[in-house]
Amino acid sequence: MTIRLACRSLLTVSLALAGCASQSTAPPAAAEMPKEARASNDFPTLTRVESVLQCMQDHGGQNYDNLYHCACVVDYIAARMSHEEFDQAQAFTYLFNTPGERGGEFRDPPQSDKLRSLLKKTRAEAFEQCFPAKP
Repeated sequence: MTIRLACRSLLTVSLALAGCASQSTAPPAAAEMPKEARASNDFPTLTRVESVLQCMQDHGGQNYDNLYHCACVVDYIAARMSHEEFDQAQAFTYLFNTPGERGGEFRDPPQSDKLRSLLKKTRAEAFEQCFPAKP
């Protein structure tokens, strides 16, 4: 009797997977999306995941509370900065203290200060919005 139930369950799962495989899972083309959705959805999944994991590490480790708040932070930033701006701002921020001429590539360009300031301001606003105030 249990073998029959197991086979029926396996058949059900197989049919469900076959149905899912026949459906298109590709995201809609950018031209089909509303302008607001395009702007906040240009962050690749990898960037979002890396940012959430780094945020969680900075705030005490991986738990559901941190996951929720850090995902909120990434969404807030994504709604206010393009991925290109975010990517460049992170590079300028992380490599700002590189010594010598190589570091000048990240300290000297005019957009370095602008993008680092924008990222710092946006992150501060995001943390204020997404993390509850401590009593």
